[in-house]
Amino acid sequence: MRVTTLIDNRPAPQLTAEWGLAFWIEYQDKHILLDTGGGENFARNAAALGIYLSRADFAVLSHAHWDHADGLPAFFRRNPTAPLYLRQGCGEDCYDRTDRGWRYEGIRKGTLAEYADRIRFVSGPFSPAPGVSLLPHTTPGLAAKGKAGKMYRLRDGKYTPDDFSHEQSLVFQTARGLVVFNSCCHAGADVIVRETQEAFPDQPIRALVGGFHLFETPDEEVYALGQRLAESGVEEIVTGHCTGERGFQILKEVLGARAKQLRTGLVLTF
Repeated sequence: MRVTTLIDNRPAPQLTAEWGLAFWIEYQDKHILLDTGGGENFARNAAALGIYLSRADFAVLSHAHWDHADGLPAFFRRNPTAPLYLRQGCGEDCYDRTDRGWRYEGIRKGTLAEYADRIRFVSGPFSPAPGVSLLPHTTPGLAAKGKAGKMYRLRDGKYTPDDFSHEQSLVFQTARGLVVFNSCCHAGADVIVRETQEAFPDQPIRALVGGFHLFETPDEEVYALGQRLAESGVEEIVTGHCTGERGFQILKEVLGARAKQLRTGLVLTF
C-alpha cells in the first residue's frame, strides 16, 4: 500500500502547500483519492508528481468542510467517471461561530447539485472495494464536541451544534493491520481509534493518518490525548494539517518515534 500526500499545510520543494488535505492511495489494484484540499492546488501537485487523477477508481470525501472538498470540481474535470463516496449526512451547511458572527465552512454552495451524477451517499459501514471500509461515527453525544469547538450546521433555518454525522473514516486491511484515515478527527483521534477497534475487534491498527484538529487545543488536553493514543496500541501516528505545529510537538514528545509529521509530497508505505 502506497500513499502520497497531494497537499498539506507544510510545504515541499516544487509543490504547493495550503490549509487543506488530500491523499492519493494505491491499494491492491485500486487508485483512490481521499479529499481534494481547498481548490486546484492538489491537482497541480499530482501532475508534478506524475500522478494521473484520471486513473482514480473512486474518490472519498472525509467530511463536508471546504478545505477538503473545494477541489472536487478540479477532480471531476480530470476524471469523468469515478464515483465520489460521501456520508449520508453530508450537506452544504457547515458553519463556525465566531466573534463576528457565523462563518461558512462547508462545501462550496452548489457543488453537490452540479455533480449529483457522480456522488454516492452511503450510510452505515460501507465497503467500496475489497479490504476497504468507510466507517461512520458510532459514538453518542458528539454534538457536545461540536458546540465546544463552535462548529454548527444550519438546518431548517436553525443553527445546531455539529454532531459530525458527515464525517467518516477510511480503513484499509493490510497484512500488518489496519491503516485508518480520518482527515480532521473532529470527534477526537482517540475516538476514531476506539470506533475502528469496535468495528474490527480482532485486527490491530497499524497506523492512524490525518489531521487531529488540535491547533487551538490547550496543551494539557493535547498531552492527555497523546497519552490515550500511546495506550491505544496504534503502532504509528502520522498527522498534520489541523493538528498544528504545537499540537504535533506535544504528540511527538509523548509518542516519540511513533509520531510522524505529514507534509505535502510525503510518501508513506504500509
